[in-house]
Amino acid sequence: MTVTKEPRLGEPPPADTVVRAERLDGPDFDAIYHAHFRSLTVQLTAYCGDLSQAQDLVQEAFCRAFARWSRVSRYDDPVAWVRRVAWNLATSRWRRLRTARSWLSRQREETVPGPGPDRVALTAALALLPLQHRRAVVLYHLADMSVSEIARQEGVAEGTVKSWLHRGRAALATHLTTTKEVNDNE
Repeated sequence: MTVTKEPRLGEPPPADTVVRAERLDGPDFDAIYHAHFRSLTVQLTAYCGDLSQAQDLVQEAFCRAFARWSRVSRYDDPVAWVRRVAWNLATSRWRRLRTARSWLSRQREETVPGPGPDRVALTAALALLPLQHRRAVVLYHLADMSVSEIARQEGVAEGTVKSWLHRGRAALATHLTTTKEVNDNE
C-alpha cells in the first residue's frame, strides 16, 4: 500500500491523502477486465450469434470472477476461468431456452382451419335424418362397415339396414341439393 503522507501512529490520514491499493497476490481485476472483455465478447458472439447476449454473458462471467477474485487471481490463467464460465453460461442459457420452447409448444393450442362449406352442409343434412338412417349412413360410408356388420351391431336384419341406407341417401340427396341451390342463388 502506498500513501503520499504517512500519518502518525493512531491518527487518521488527512482528507486529501490518496491511497492506492496494489495487489501483490495476483493480476489486477480491472486490467484483466479491460484487456479481455472485448475478445471474450467476440468469441461468445460467434458462439451464440447475438452481440448483446454475448456481452451479457461475458459481463456475468466477470461478475462471478470478481466475487471470487481472491481465489481466481491465483490461477495460472484467470482469463481461461472467465472464458469457461461465460461459455457455460451460454450453454445453460441455450438449454433453458430449448426447454422453455418445448414446454410452450406443448401448452399452445394449435389452430386448425374451420370446416369447409361442404362439410358444414353435410353435417347439417345428417342432423336432419332420423337416428337409424343417420347411424347406418355414417357406419357404412365413414366407418367402412359392411351391411352385415351394421346389421349385427344394430341387431336387425340386413334388409332393414339396406332400407335405412336407401332412405338415408335419398334424404341426404334432397337436403344437399336444396342446400346447394340456396348457396348458388346467393
